[in-house]
Amino acid sequence: QVQPVESGGGSAQAGESLKLSCGHSELPSSINSVAWYRQVPGEERLGIACIYPATGRSYVADSVKGRFTISRDNARNTVYLQMSSLNPEDTAMYYCAAGRGCTTSGSVFTVLSSWGQGTQVNVSS
Repeated sequence: QVQPVESGGGSAQAGESLKLSCGHSELPSSINSVAWYRQVPGEERLGIACIYPATGRSYVADSVKGRFTISRDNARNTVYLQMSSLNPEDTAMYYCAAGRGCTTSGSVFTVLSSWGQGTQVNVSS
């Protein structure tokens, strides 16, 4: 089973940038998408950006569009989330997952991987 590993979280001031990494094993043919999610305590985990690694086509949630960019480096089996103009509302645990298809709102349509430990992002004003 594909086990994504998230890294790159930390603390930032409002307006600053962070870049998260999602490392994963070679994707089997059944998996064609990777997405970033975030979750704050007491709330559901929400997808924010999804990408098809084979083509680079991506979808980003309206809530972060224009500030967050998803990209991939297939040679490194890594998907990135570049976060810019951070604000305190971006404080959350960030996870990535792999599966089949992307939704236009930035989630994997059918998650087929396990969930990683996540990486915490804290943004202060």
